[in-house]
Amino acid sequence: MPSPLVSRPSPLTETDLSGRQLGDFHLLRRLGRGAMAEVYLAEQSRLKRRVAMKILKPELAADRTYLQRFQLEAQAAASLVHANIVQIYEVGCVDLLHYIAQEYVDGLNLREHLARHGPPDLPHALSIMRQVAAALAKAAEQGVVHRDIKPENIMLTAGGEVKVADFGLARLAGEGGNELTQVGITLGTPLYMSPEQVEGKPLDPRSDIYSFGVTCYQMLGGEPPFRGETALAVAVQHLKTQPRPLESLRGDLPPALCRIVGQMLAKDPARRFATARDLLRELRRVQIEHFGGDWPEDLPGWDSLAGEAPSDPRLALTEQLDGLMKTMTMARPRRRSWAWLAAALLAAFAFGGFAAWCCAVPSPLLANAKQAASDIPQQATVLRQWYVASQIGTEAAWKSVIKYFPKREEFTLRAEQQLAMLYLHEGEFDRAMAIFDKLARLGGDAVELQAFGLAGQCVVLSRRGRYRESAEAFAQLLPKRDKLSNEPLQKLVDAAEARNDAHLDQQNTPDWENWFE
Repeated sequence: MPSPLVSRPSPLTETDLSGRQLGDFHLLRRLGRGAMAEVYLAEQSRLKRRVAMKILKPELAADRTYLQRFQLEAQAAASLVHANIVQIYEVGCVDLLHYIAQEYVDGLNLREHLARHGPPDLPHALSIMRQVAAALAKAAEQGVVHRDIKPENIMLTAGGEVKVADFGLARLAGEGGNELTQVGITLGTPLYMSPEQVEGKPLDPRSDIYSFGVTCYQMLGGEPPFRGETALAVAVQHLKTQPRPLESLRGDLPPALCRIVGQMLAKDPARRFATARDLLRELRRVQIEHFGGDWPEDLPGWDSLAGEAPSDPRLALTEQLDGLMKTMTMARPRRRSWAWLAAALLAAFAFGGFAAWCCAVPSPLLANAKQAASDIPQQATVLRQWYVASQIGTEAAWKSVIKYFPKREEFTLRAEQQLAMLYLHEGEFDRAMAIFDKLARLGGDAVELQAFGLAGQCVVLSRRGRYRESAEAFAQLLPKRDKLSNEPLQKLVDAAEARNDAHLDQQNTPDWENWFE
């Protein structure tokens, strides 16, 4: 009788197993296919709950040692019970099909989220980072190294929860040998591998911190720190090349956050954060500096630091509104559509037709114009309301911030910025201009908001053919332009400036010809 650990080829790669029963699990439908496993949505009959089933491919299940290691690692992962870790329920084998039954997370992985929405704003980014760091802290306490931290293994739910997946498969690859040459075996993707992992050296939790640093760099900067035509080319860069400073890609990010990511990416493990708990402490400092104590407590992430107060009491002073106005860069719109929006708009300007861009917009952001702010549920805190609004991204969502928290000006003004960009996107120039005018008239230290308002005036006036007035707005913007952190608006201003110059030159040429005559 063959050992239950020895598998023979099965029709897994040719046949969809939907509808099949594996022990207590009924496979409902296939969710996806990876290099190592087929993933199915299943229902556990006894407990009446939905689970995600990962069924190993036959070619990876044919080695006895490989399967023994799989079982040991899956057992270690099953011991990790944490709000930010996908829970493993069962590991088994039925009809020579080896499977892992785990918690089903209804949402997107980080790679999918970034593809749809672009880099997150500061509060959302901090929420993701702190929850993943909390998961890594829990794993390190249990002596588990994930070894494959990457966007695909970070799951995001609509409610703001983040869960790290695939702890059970993380150590399938052998520790010895050249993992880069074992196609489909190593889960450590070269794009995210730590230098010591590339070299095949022993790993500890600091390797996960490096891989998470690569993930954070990509999440915040919009691109990975290293690129190459081959896996080997990328791996060599992890060993020898320093990434471009994150602040050069995102000048609007807090310098402290950029330094944190830079330390995570240190080539020498000794120069990284020693533990994920140390990383959590630094992230918490950034959170307090920019948002005070007003972080939604129902989002997990600080549990591993419960009861620990920041060592520097001066950080609490940044809860004041004027500090937030100077430092908070939450106004940066989500880049889910702005990157292609700016490119499409510039193309439309080149061909002389703003209507061409309008026709290219896939779905109006104000499509549900009748929805009221009251339709968006009120949250317990203004930051939680902002978080919900950033996930929905509609006019009503941003208006809910203003409606429910009218006295929190540092948030309501930022919400108005988002509304102005929505109105501009939809060609609602009167409504956009009203907000731009308001922000341009702000006094005091709100230089960033003033620059935003002047930039918007420049764009709208140019689009309306009022080129001299647009040029005057641009002249007022110039001394403050370095404070304009909104990248899409920067590109729109560049296009408006070129358009103004072209039309004003045409108007000035006859005047000069008459003067010479």
